[in-house]
Amino acid sequence: MIHETRDRRGLCAGWPRRTVEIGRGPALVFNFHKPLVSLASFLTFNIVITIESQKKQLMKAMTWKLFGSIAVAALMIVGCSAPVHVEKDDTVDFSKYRTFSWVDKDGSGQRDRDKSNDLMEKKFKESVTKALEKQGWRLDNRRPDVLVNYDVLVERSTRRESDPVYSQPFSRTFYNPYSRRFYNIYYPSQFMGYDDYSRAVREGTVTITVSDTRTDKVVWQGWTTDEVNSRNLTSKEINNAVKTIFRKFDVAKR
Repeated sequence: MIHETRDRRGLCAGWPRRTVEIGRGPALVFNFHKPLVSLASFLTFNIVITIESQKKQLMKAMTWKLFGSIAVAALMIVGCSAPVHVEKDDTVDFSKYRTFSWVDKDGSGQRDRDKSNDLMEKKFKESVTKALEKQGWRLDNRRPDVLVNYDVLVERSTRRESDPVYSQPFSRTFYNPYSRRFYNIYYPSQFMGYDDYSRAVREGTVTITVSDTRTDKVVWQGWTTDEVNSRNLTSKEINNAVKTIFRKFDVAKR
């Protein structure tokens, strides 16, 4: 015999249950609410596991992204230094040179009409003289071994730039029916690629030439090119260019 009743207790109120009576023995009761609760618990557990797995993957991705950014920044710092080019006469013994003097560009002590050029020339001479003195040379305007000259060329050019592009970060909300709570998961920005473009710049090329006073031949020459603000270089730009060039001067002397 089969009886259909309704359970009035707890969450299962209103759910039908069937009682099967077999002869005079005990009745078997089938409650359909327990399997549903077990299924909901199982699904909730899987949702929680999935959320935790996504959190771990996001943390790993953010860690690798941080390390990658540090590595790219280090490479950019190394790669941003201006290139230096050096030419020298391999037949010349540089150890015999001890004194130097400056070439008079204007001739017989004359000065340019542009006073800013006189100021820039003074800064160049001070910077180069200091660098040569560190090499053991000294200034001698009477009988120098070599003559030193500099030249600055500023030209308009274009430079290719490349900026990284990232997506916008966002958040998603998940509901856990087992704990009856909402969870927010943050998705950080992802690297999408590079944005390439060109921009107009001024490039200044600084050249320093060393000539033998007896043969009047060039024995050493170094130059570097970098971005500048105007045709008249600032003290910082002059010092950076001179230091960059003379980093290879000691190698050329040997």
